[in-house]
Amino acid sequence: MLSSTSVQNQPRRVHRLAVGCFFSLQGLSFASWGSRIPTIQQQMGLSETALGGVLLALPLGLLLSLPLAGWMIAKVGSRSVLLAAGVLYCATLVAIGYATSPLQLVMALFVFGFGGNLMNISVNTQGVGVEALYQKSIMASFHGLWSLAGFTGAAIGTLMIGEGVSPFHHFLLIMALSIVAIALASRFVLREDVNTDADKPIFVMPDKSLIDLGVICFFAMICEGAMFDWSGVYFKKVLGAENAWIGAGYTAFMCTMAGTRFVADWFTSRFGLQRILQASGVLTASGLLIAVLLPHLYTAIVGFLLVGAGISAVVPLLYSAAGKSKVMSPGVALAAVSTIGFFGFLIGPPLIGFIAGATSLRISFTVIAVMGLSIAVVATRSKSIAS
Repeated sequence: MLSSTSVQNQPRRVHRLAVGCFFSLQGLSFASWGSRIPTIQQQMGLSETALGGVLLALPLGLLLSLPLAGWMIAKVGSRSVLLAAGVLYCATLVAIGYATSPLQLVMALFVFGFGGNLMNISVNTQGVGVEALYQKSIMASFHGLWSLAGFTGAAIGTLMIGEGVSPFHHFLLIMALSIVAIALASRFVLREDVNTDADKPIFVMPDKSLIDLGVICFFAMICEGAMFDWSGVYFKKVLGAENAWIGAGYTAFMCTMAGTRFVADWFTSRFGLQRILQASGVLTASGLLIAVLLPHLYTAIVGFLLVGAGISAVVPLLYSAAGKSKVMSPGVALAAVSTIGFFGFLIGPPLIGFIAGATSLRISFTVIAVMGLSIAVVATRSKSIAS
């Protein structure tokens, strides 16, 4: 449990702001990378199939860090892991911009994924702790800050593309801002995690409820990975968008994702987790199908707006539910759900590349729409989520 000293020394609002800062930094760094994928693809002369193979490095690094993340947080606490991972994450972003060959890009993306997941699990563990201080669900609002920063990062990326700024100099600016923010916020993150128990095993099979959460997370991560990595490519290759509009779909997606997350906690309290997940799956599938069936600039933007609204609440609400597990401590439970879920992040981006290489990007996005609808199907059939 949180010590009384920790709570008394700082008001809960300060902890919330500090943890929110780290969510924002992660979203800013990830969106900065996502916004420059078309530029890097063009600079290296990568085909869709080759890009799909290169993009596999990021989720591979992420996936391999999953068991290590839960173990490290259980041993040394989420605060230490978060501070180290935050510095690693923004520094590796610069390495991505510096890469001059596909091999260097693969290596940088692997480390980027590895450090990103350490940061993801540790900052969400911090979020569970702040939720305990407030005694209500606020996890979606934390992820809203992630998305709001992602929206800002996408907008900055669009500006950088329009001005002809290289990815390296773009990412160097993001790293400088991140290091300053980490130094300021590090004093106020929680020093102890909630729901920790030395008697709880670190390595244990997740129960049925965590498995259900993980399966839904799997489908959600496929959809998110597709939007993060391929939205810019879709607008350029399928819609023939001009350079200034290549990032418009990604920006639209991040805009509704951010906005919806700030109200998701209220809707979940009113309608329940199952209904929110059902609505999320239907909205996600509908938005993708609009972009596929009506491949024009403005209709695709509308479709991507719906995808952002649909997928926005899924992962934060699943993480919040996992953090309340009675079987595992928060960090380990989050890692367990993420291990299942991030297989979707592993599969999604390269799957689009391989299908696009064999058929077309429109067919690839149709497959992702089916994945979005699967969120609603699994949520409907799960008894643990309905209860």
